[in-house]
Amino acid sequence: MIRLVRNLCAMGMAVLLAACAQVQTTQSGLVGVNRTQTMSSLVSEAELNQEAAAQYRQILAQAKAQGALDPSAAQTKRVQAISRKLINQVGVFRPDALNWSWEIHVLKSGEINAWCMPGGKIAVYTGFLDKIQPTDAELAAVLGHEISHALREHAREQVSRQMATGIGLSILSAVTGSQAVADLGSSLTQVMFTLPNSRSNETEADRMGVELAARAGYDPRAAITLWQKMERAGGGGTPEILSTHPSSQSRIADLRQAAAIVLPLYQGKR
Repeated sequence: MIRLVRNLCAMGMAVLLAACAQVQTTQSGLVGVNRTQTMSSLVSEAELNQEAAAQYRQILAQAKAQGALDPSAAQTKRVQAISRKLINQVGVFRPDALNWSWEIHVLKSGEINAWCMPGGKIAVYTGFLDKIQPTDAELAAVLGHEISHALREHAREQVSRQMATGIGLSILSAVTGSQAVADLGSSLTQVMFTLPNSRSNETEADRMGVELAARAGYDPRAAITLWQKMERAGGGGTPEILSTHPSSQSRIADLRQAAAIVLPLYQGKR
C-alpha cells in the first residue's frame, strides 16, 4: 500500500507540473504589476469565461424574477457610465479585454458589495450605493478594483490552485475510493463569492484600479477614502466586500503610494 501511494504521488506530481504554466496576464502599467502567475491548462481562460457568463445569466434571471434587477434606472445609468469609462482604459493592461463582452448591472441587495466575474461581468449591489454613498471617484475606485481582478484573471489563478489540490486529493481517492475533484462551476462560485483573495491579488487589484480610475478622469486618491468609509460602515462587523477584500493600514499606505504615481494622469485629464 505504501509503495502504491508513493507511485501515485509521483504520477500526480508529474501531472501537476505538466498542467501548470507560468504566465503574465497583463502588462505592468505605471503601477508596475509584474508578478508571474501560475495557471493550470486544465482550466482555460475561455472555459472559465464561459462558465462565468452562464452563472451571471442565472444571477440576473433570479434577480429579475425577484424584482431586484436594476431597480433604479438612475443608479444603473450612473454605474454603467462610470464602468464604461474605466473599460475604455483597460487596454493599457491588456488590449484584448477591450473586446470582452462586458455587462454591467445593479442588483437590489442590502449587502455592501460589488464584483466583476471573469470576462467582464459586473454587478454592484444597492447596499453599497445606499449605505456608502460613494462619490463618482469612489465608485470608480471600487469598480476599477473589481475590473482589475478580472483583467489579472485572479479567479482563474485561484481555480487553478483548487484544480491542483483536487488532483492531489484524487491521488488519495484512488486508494480510499472517495470523490475529490470539484467541478469548474462550483470552484468558480467558491472563488468569486466565498474564498478570500490573496494579499498579492488584492494589492495588484488596488494598484491597477487606481490607475484605471486616473486614466478615466477620476481622482485616484478617492480609493483611500472609499476603503476607509467601507470599514466604518461595518459598525463593528465586516461589510461583505471586505470579508473577501482584507484591509489594513499597510493597504492604505500602498494605495497612497500608487495614487501618487498615477496622479499626474488624472491631473492631465482636468
